[in-house]
Amino acid sequence: MTETVRFVALLFPDVTQLDLTGPVQLFSRLPGAEVHLAWHDTAPVATDAGFSIVPTTTFADAPQADVLLVPGGQGAFDLLADDVALDFVREQARGARYVTSVCTGAFVLGAAGLLEGRRATTHWASHPMLDLVGAVPTHAHVVRDGNVLTGGGVTSGLDFALTLIAELAGDDAARRVQLTMEYDPRPPFDAGAPGRPEADPEQVRRATADARARREPLVRAAVERRAS
Repeated sequence: MTETVRFVALLFPDVTQLDLTGPVQLFSRLPGAEVHLAWHDTAPVATDAGFSIVPTTTFADAPQADVLLVPGGQGAFDLLADDVALDFVREQARGARYVTSVCTGAFVLGAAGLLEGRRATTHWASHPMLDLVGAVPTHAHVVRDGNVLTGGGVTSGLDFALTLIAELAGDDAARRVQLTMEYDPRPPFDAGAPGRPEADPEQVRRATADARARREPLVRAAVERRAS
């Protein structure tokens, strides 16, 4: 009999939709997968791409996750002051086999106290702030520390998802999902990360400075609230 694996993903306003929908699309192909998108209520939630996604459950009604997923986006930083959402993440994490994030969802895990002393990654523009939430910043596409898996920025969520599927069901299952989705990236440019030959250093500098200016005060406020 196929084992049921419950994926519970946080959905919130101004989420970067690919952080969420990319991994969830791959997870849904795993035999036995059961996907839940949780928010305060079940009204449509606006993403940063201009369209909305409908939650499938509320925080109060969500089942216990086998895999807890927190995606990123600017909306993740608004969650740092949302005690109900952070409590939900903490409670789910206690019973989850895997606690995971993509992109800046790592800061939600950090604000919930789940990254203390753990290696983690996030989007390159916000990566320098990871130590503020007690994490050990690690430059990699996917980072595992115990049962905590974090993915880098946005599209790295696909590699993160395949890594986790292999953990759950074996390499062959992950290969089948990869083939089914025709995940065979061949970008037309070599500018996908800082340091790549075609990446614009000025864009990297501006994006990092902008992320720090907009997001660091929110991260520091969340850390202070948790410590008080």
